[in-house]
Amino acid sequence: MARIKLSPPWVEYYRELDCLFEEDPEVTIIFDEEEPEVKLYVNNHSKAYALTELLPVEKEFGNVTLKITVIPPNGTTGISNMKGFNVFRVAFKDNPIVSYIEELETIVMGKVTYVVFENRVAQYFIDNICDIHGVRSTLYQDIAKDIFEDGLYALDTKVFFCTDVPEEW
Repeated sequence: MARIKLSPPWVEYYRELDCLFEEDPEVTIIFDEEEPEVKLYVNNHSKAYALTELLPVEKEFGNVTLKITVIPPNGTTGISNMKGFNVFRVAFKDNPIVSYIEELETIVMGKVTYVVFENRVAQYFIDNICDIHGVRSTLYQDIAKDIFEDGLYALDTKVFFCTDVPEEW
């Protein structure tokens, strides 16, 4: 029989972040559960700056603060001036889970950015009691909503995360 236990919420946040970028060839994520800290090593300056705009520096989970650090190539830092559509376009460049990113002008809301993910289920290990195998099955759009919620407010932009539809629709 499988041993079921509960992971703390900061571990689940790390696993969601890792799931979102595990197929991206320019991002490597390292997690230190003792600190707790997540480090994103990004092999592209522009993408590192975009992720810095989108991700919080710290995320509070009750009495535990998870540090989130984006490390660009050579550890050099800089200031980004990307906003809205461009920050998502750069952050997800060459990430195969993203179908496309579109910016549309609407009558009611003005410019709106749509980040459209591949039509497939995202799965990652999370040792909790929701699944006997310890696997979370969800959509990439739901993970992105969890991960980027703080960044969206900071960007002051309207962004929707969506899942692509099959071609026969």
